[in-house]
This record gives sequence, structure tokens and C-alpha cells, in this order.
Amino acid sequence: MSFKSRGGEQQPSRSVISQKWTIFLCIGSFCVGMFFTNRMWAVPESKGITRSAGVEGESLNLVSEGCNPKFKYVKRDSKDILGEPSKSQQAIQTLDKTISNLEMKLAAAKAAQESILSGSPISEDMEKTGSSGRRKYFMVVGINTAFSSRKRRDSVRATWMPQGEKRRKMEEEKGVIIRFVIGHSATLGGILDRAIEAENKKHGDFMRLDHVEGYLELSAKTKSYFATAVTMWDAEYYVKVDDDVHVNIATLGDTLARHRKKPRIYIGCMKSGPVLAQKGVRYHEPEYWKFGEAGNKYFRHATGQLYAISKDLATYISVNQHVLHKYANEDVSLGSWFIGLDVLHIDDRRLCCGTPPDCEWKAQAGNICVASFDWTCSGICRSVDRIKEVHRRCGEGENAIWTAAF
Repeated sequence: MSFKSRGGEQQPSRSVISQKWTIFLCIGSFCVGMFFTNRMWAVPESKGITRSAGVEGESLNLVSEGCNPKFKYVKRDSKDILGEPSKSQQAIQTLDKTISNLEMKLAAAKAAQESILSGSPISEDMEKTGSSGRRKYFMVVGINTAFSSRKRRDSVRATWMPQGEKRRKMEEEKGVIIRFVIGHSATLGGILDRAIEAENKKHGDFMRLDHVEGYLELSAKTKSYFATAVTMWDAEYYVKVDDDVHVNIATLGDTLARHRKKPRIYIGCMKSGPVLAQKGVRYHEPEYWKFGEAGNKYFRHATGQLYAISKDLATYISVNQHVLHKYANEDVSLGSWFIGLDVLHIDDRRLCCGTPPDCEWKAQAGNICVASFDWTCSGICRSVDRIKEVHRRCGEGENAIWTAAF
């Protein structure tokens, strides 16, 4: 009994002690757990965010002071910043020249290949411009002529076109090439071609084209002229003029020299005549329907008596000659080839003066004309008989070409 009573007396005290220790153990376990949790499960994101924010703050602060260690920041002078556009423009111009030269070489190679494949002889002028390098010229003047225009050619030789040694001196010292431009007859090697060959042996002033002559083929001839000229001579300008027009060469050179720093030059007397749909009339346009309603006018283009284009445009014609469309009138065709291009059209009325007294009055006033002709005849009326008079009254003088500054 006593054992039972002692056991019964101790049981309550054991139970009390057990509960207290249980509470203490729970609290202690919780604290120990919290302690180890803080030590072992540190949140890296918070530290990373804090560090990143600090780095960004430092970075922004350094950049604002011009001292970003990540980038080699150099304090730049305002002059350098202002000079960047000009440097970029120079780089673009250099790239344009490089592309133009490559296109010109490609055109020359194509022309030479076509001449070989077609069996056409390569001219002496083209042989001189071989792989050894091309000489630079200022301008090439091509005088459009026909088989039946022998007297016109002689009248030009007797007036504004230097002959013999003077012509060679002009080419060497002034960089001016002048040639009569003609193709071949329908019967290659016939009597007409032999007559031109004999005339060329005497004067040496022809440029022969791989082209069949014909009035209705003037657009094709014009395209062939520019494509061939740019492969034969490396010039700044290429000029086309008719053989019944009087030209002052030095004044022409001075006029072109004013624009030599500009790209893609197309200069002449700009006009916009009516599109003639009626058949049988002069300058009839078979493709009149392409220009809109009846009575419409052509786009602005240079009149065909005389015009000039810069080297880059001549190269463009040479490279794309197989896909350039030909209209009935050659001056319209040339103008159409430049539509859509960034071309500078220059309208200079000195390139289309009238014959005396018009050009004479202008010469007396100190405004010498580049070219003179009669609008009613699209050239000098009866040019064989009258061009000497025009030259005497409106010419710039024989020494003008030698004192010219271009």
C-alpha cells in the first residue's frame, strides 16, 4: 500500500516537469532553428539587387562625370563633332568615285568584249587606253554627222574645229577631244564606208561606232556614242553637237568647268515641247500614248542641237545601254534615261543662241555664246554657206582656247 501511495504521490510531479521541459525544448528548438535558418539560407537576391543597384548608381555617376571605366570615354572637342558630317560626306564622295570607276572599267571591258565577239576592229584611241592606265581629259565633243554631210564637215573644219597640230596640241594641253561621230552603212564595207575611211586617213578626226546609220536611228546612235566615248576616253564631260551648229570651244569649256564639282550633270537648253501624235508630221511620236492625254507635253529635256553630260551619267548609259528605251526623237530619249535618277538639270540659254545678229549682240555685250543656230532649221540654215559668217561675227577668237583656264 505504501508503494502504491508513493507512486501515486510522485506521478503528478513527473507530469508537471515533463510539460515544462517540453515547452522549453520547443522554444529552444524554434530559436535554434531560426538561428541556423538565418545562417544557412541567406537570400542572395537581396544582396545581388543591392549590389546591382549600387553598381548602376556608380556607373551612372561615372558616366555623368565622363569617366566610365567600362568604355574608354574620351572627352571630344566640339570641332571634332562638327567635323564628322564633312568627313562622312568625303567618305561618301570617295565611295561614289570608286563605284563610278569600277562601273567605267566594267563598261570598257564589255565594249571590248562585244567588239571582239562582233568582229569589229578596236579603234586606235581605245587601244591607247589599255591596261597601262587611262589619261584624264576634260571633255569629249562628238559631232553627229552623216555620210552625205561631207561639205558640212569641211565647213566645221574651216571654222571652229582646230585642225592638224593645233588639234593634237589642244588634246594634250587642254584635254579636249573633238571627233566626228558616225557609224557604218547597211552594207558594211561598202562605198560609203570606204569614203569615210579615206576621209579619216586625211584628217584623222572620226569616231566610228558599231551602229547602222539612219535618221530614224538617232536615239540608238546617241546611246552608242556615249557608251563608246566613255570607254575610249576618261573625261569629265561628254558633249554631243550637230554638224550644222557653230560652237565656241573655249566658252563651252568654261561653262562646263563651273559645274565640275557637282555630280550627275545634264546641261543644255531645256525645253518641253508638245507630243505630236499625228502621223506624217515632223517629230511625230509613235508612242504618244505613253505621255498621257492628247495635247500633253514632254518632260523637261535638253534640245538636241547641243547638250553635255558628266562622266557618271555617260557611264550609266554605257552600263545600262541594253535596257534603255529609245523614243523616236533622240533628245527625248536622252531625257527619259535620266528620269528617276538624281540628276541636276542645268538650263543654260547660251547653248542655244540664234545666228547673227543675236549671237553678235551678245558677244559685243561680253556674253559670248556657246552655240549658235537657227531654231527654224534646227541648225544653221544653209550651214555650209553661212557658218563662216557666223564664225566671223560670233566666234570667240582663235586664241581663246589657249588662254582658257579649264
